[in-house]
Amino acid sequence: QVQLVESGGGLVQPGGSLRLSCAASTRTFSSSAMGWFRQVQGKEREFVAAISASGVFTRYADSVKGRFTIFRDNAKNTVYLQMNSLKPEDTAVYLCAARSTVGVGSRVGEYDYWGQGTQVTVSS
Repeated sequence: QVQLVESGGGLVQPGGSLRLSCAASTRTFSSSAMGWFRQVQGKEREFVAAISASGVFTRYADSVKGRFTIFRDNAKNTVYLQMNSLKPEDTAVYLCAARSTVGVGSRVGEYDYWGQGTQVTVSS
């Protein structure tokens, strides 16, 4: 069983930055592709970014390209999401997810494990 714990969310003004972290309790972290999704109450979960097990390959939603960066530290079993130039429409609960394979994925159904999420609110 894999446990994922997100942290780093909060309230930030438009144009500001936040870095989210997701710590994974698994010995197979370096063999797992990871992803970040977000969800607004009443709406479907939305893909944000993904990274391959090695960290070489990444994928982003068009809405965050050029503003968000996903990266990982396999020695620390942690994946990060650096969010810059935040907009009010980025407000959501951000969830970390893990795949039982090495390649990136952008669909909810491709992920096997999920964290509880961390709230990000972008508002002045």
